[in-house]
Amino acid sequence: MTKEEKAIVIEDLTAQLADNSTIYLADISGLDALATSALRRACFKANIKLSVVKNTLLAKAMEASEKEFGELPETLKGNTSLMFSETGNGPAKLIKSFRKKSDKPLLKGAFVEEAIFVGDENLDTLVSIKSKEEVIGEIIGLLQSPAKNVISGLKSGGGKLAGILKTLSEK
Repeated sequence: MTKEEKAIVIEDLTAQLADNSTIYLADISGLDALATSALRRACFKANIKLSVVKNTLLAKAMEASEKEFGELPETLKGNTSLMFSETGNGPAKLIKSFRKKSDKPLLKGAFVEEAIFVGDENLDTLVSIKSKEEVIGEIIGLLQSPAKNVISGLKSGGGKLAGILKTLSEK
């Protein structure tokens, strides 16, 4: 790879890092071709972009990026795959479900909405993170609940009041 090609790859990686707020680093070494193909298909179905990168080029792209990646560049040893997603917990859920069949991929680290997670032991924490849509849905549900109670109370109370008035007017 020439210097110009490396510069282009670094520039592309820097742009991808800038465009995505959820970035996972995983180790998929040791997976055979069939398992790797299954992982790529699962990523495609879950709207997760998976790519294998050279550690030195990714480290330079992280350095050139405006984001602060903390300890993540230190995890760039061995085989590294990048996973980009719209949801913070999507790749973690995918990794966890894929591990039911295999011991890989291993989570090296993650950058989720400016929070940094280093190490495979953080996988369960990342799975439990709620996406923006899930949090908004919960908030809307909580906000609707009191309004529904007030409306149902008014409807039932109005029926009782009308019944009482009708009975009184008949007497």
